[in-house]
Amino acid sequence: MSPVVVLVGPPGAGKSTVAREIGSRLGLAVRDTDADIEAETGRSIPDLFVQDGEAHFRALETAAVQVALADHEGVLAVGGGAVTSQATRDALSGHHVVFLDVGLVHAVERVGLAANRPLLLGNVRSTLKALMDERRPVYREVATLVVDTDGRTPQEVADIVAEDLGGAR
Repeated sequence: MSPVVVLVGPPGAGKSTVAREIGSRLGLAVRDTDADIEAETGRSIPDLFVQDGEAHFRALETAAVQVALADHEGVLAVGGGAVTSQATRDALSGHHVVFLDVGLVHAVERVGLAANRPLLLGNVRSTLKALMDERRPVYREVATLVVDTDGRTPQEVADIVAEDLGGAR
């Protein structure tokens, strides 16, 4: 058992939204590892970051991704920082992984003031740019397909991913 497709990308790329669109279109269950972590801990992602620190959150995230890869058969969206873990990158190997790439302008528009995104507190634009610059090579490393989401609706992005999946179902 493994996901039909795994979506990765920075905050604001549209992973959760596109995952729901693909799931709806293909009749697949949708799972989001951030939601898994919140359900498992009974706490929000921002609370986990503030109270327990990023290292603790990343450990939870790595475990959540590994569990989801092992027991989910639909569309999986993983948190933007999940790929920072070598264990997660290794676990993604052999899966159909789509990197939803997004330009800085569009990402900033989509995340807004980022109150629910703890790594983006403060100067959202400069923090997001640094995160994207740091992570983009890693997203590309794990991806079997890269889709630029700039100027595209979630439906258009889902069209591209669904076409790429072809006979993957």
